[in-house]
Amino acid sequence: MKSIMVDMDDVLTYGNFTQILEDYLGYIPNYGSIKSYYIQDILGDKKDDFFSKFKDMDMYENATLLPDCYDVLKELSKHYEIYICTDYIWKEIIKFAGNNLKNKYNFLYKKLDFIDPNNFIFAVNKAIINCDIKIDDKTSNIEGATTKLLFTAWHNKDLTDEELKRQNIIRVNNWKEIRDILLNN
Repeated sequence: MKSIMVDMDDVLTYGNFTQILEDYLGYIPNYGSIKSYYIQDILGDKKDDFFSKFKDMDMYENATLLPDCYDVLKELSKHYEIYICTDYIWKEIIKFAGNNLKNKYNFLYKKLDFIDPNNFIFAVNKAIINCDIKIDDKTSNIEGATTKLLFTAWHNKDLTDEELKRQNIIRVNNWKEIRDILLNN
């Protein structure tokens, strides 16, 4: 059975980080102009203050799965071994990473009841994960896979079709597209 590694944040779920960030800022930033992978970089010198408040929050308390995610993953699990691989360390507040790990685990355990919790992988360096198929929103996280699916996000939207083709990457925008690619091949 082939294996699939699936990223969590902005691939499986809306983690509510943007809502927390917007509440802190008091306005909605122009996400289309953000080039950094780390959206919190827009905070500049307010980062320390923000993370002093954020460190104890559970951003998954009210998080939701992306549309069609549950049904497609459940269908895929009949044909593939599914692993959820997610980073849980915030570079700004490393010593509080355990809070985020616990919150992510609880969310996955509750929302994806058909996936064995032994298939939850918490890792910063996803390159060490050996799966046939990788689905992530960061190109470096899908390296090494035979099939690489890049989930569209603010930080990768400017990658051209030529760049993606050169790296043998398929762009996906939603879970229905993932179903079509992985169940029709």
